Amino acid sequence: MISILIFIVLTVIGFGFFGWNVSKVRANILLGRDLDRTDRKAERWKVMTLVALGQKKMFARPIPAILHLMLYAAFVITQIELIEIIVDGVTGNHRTFFAALGGFYTFMLSFIEILSILAFIATFMFLARRNLLKVPRLVKSELNGWPKLDANLILIAEITLICFIFMMNGADEVLYNQGQSHLAGEGSLGLAMSSWIGPMLFGNMSLDTLHIIERIGWWGHILMVFGFLNFLPYSKHFHILLAFPNTWYSNLNPKGQFNNIDSVTAEIKLMMDPNADPYAAPATDEVPQRFGAKDVTDLTWKSLLDAYTCTECGRCTDVCPANTTGKLLSPRKIMMDTRDRLVEYADGKRKNGKDYDDGKSLNGDYVTAEEIWACTSCNACVDACPVNIDPLTIIVDLRRFLVMEESKMPSELAGMNTNIENNGAPWQFSPADRLNWKDE
Repeated sequence: MISILIFIVLTVIGFGFFGWNVSKVRANILLGRDLDRTDRKAERWKVMTLVALGQKKMFARPIPAILHLMLYAAFVITQIELIEIIVDGVTGNHRTFFAALGGFYTFMLSFIEILSILAFIATFMFLARRNLLKVPRLVKSELNGWPKLDANLILIAEITLICFIFMMNGADEVLYNQGQSHLAGEGSLGLAMSSWIGPMLFGNMSLDTLHIIERIGWWGHILMVFGFLNFLPYSKHFHILLAFPNTWYSNLNPKGQFNNIDSVTAEIKLMMDPNADPYAAPATDEVPQRFGAKDVTDLTWKSLLDAYTCTECGRCTDVCPANTTGKLLSPRKIMMDTRDRLVEYADGKRKNGKDYDDGKSLNGDYVTAEEIWACTSCNACVDACPVNIDPLTIIVDLRRFLVMEESKMPSELAGMNTNIENNGAPWQFSPADRLNWKDE
């Protein structure tokens, strides 16, 4: 009974703390401006199925895609075993579903064990890619400090979790062979990997030692799951869950089609309407929307969801022509900066009240003008992202603020804008001379 009570308390605390953190993340995302992404539902379900569930865009690079698939499949399928562990913990039983499912039970756990071995191999490969091979996109400066530690901690945790699984199953296999398992009966569980790993590692141990190893594996497994679950909201690995809503809410418009600012569109329509009264009272008392984005609250909630979903894989930065030519811009850093600023901003408001102002902003304090103007707007980063994140929308909104609110832009653009205003074209000659080139 003590074991059951401890398990129930840990389960309530584990899921409760996770739920609290998820509610904080949701509140942070909803600080962004409103955006309707509920149209074309059938197409959205298709995109989510192919991109998030099917890992479609990952396979642009086959080797990391296969390694990631090993981890992904193991993570998803292993949750079946987790269900049984939770039932066992609450009821005090051992392998609750074994008697009812029989051979299918053995098949499913054997399948999980094979996936776990593949995940074990993939995890070591990922650790090697980051720390030994030092793949260029995985060792850039924006990953120094916590991002690098975060990635390594999760990989080490996955290895530890797999070890606990085989401690639990391997020791139980030996105990069951000897008729000493918590599970009634004797014979062999017949699990694909533990049926030989168990006897090889634990075959000569005493019964008391085997029971201790099995319990360490069982408790270690569930505690690692609870720890992993509550680490997710503080980690880039939150994309495991957020990839699904993020891809569902993808921008389905053609790449390169920018959104217009509603207030500017309304003003232009007013100017083009010969019957409009320019002195009429505004239709609403709402505070006008800021032109572009100075801080995270000027971005849409979808851009903030993008920031939380970022996997920090660096594929966006790897294909960015500005970054490739040595410029300061890194689309991955833009997303990481947006997430970091959002967390800082929201935590400050929670602790000090809604009127708190820390004097900082995303535009300037986190992302510099040099980064913003290095972007060529080519959409390569958007196309490369495996979970349909859109760094370009954030970059364009940051640019809009600099141009429309602060009149800050490179001198080359200032001259072009002056020509457009005066001549109706980017070139420095009058509209009447616009077609003279054809006479040359």
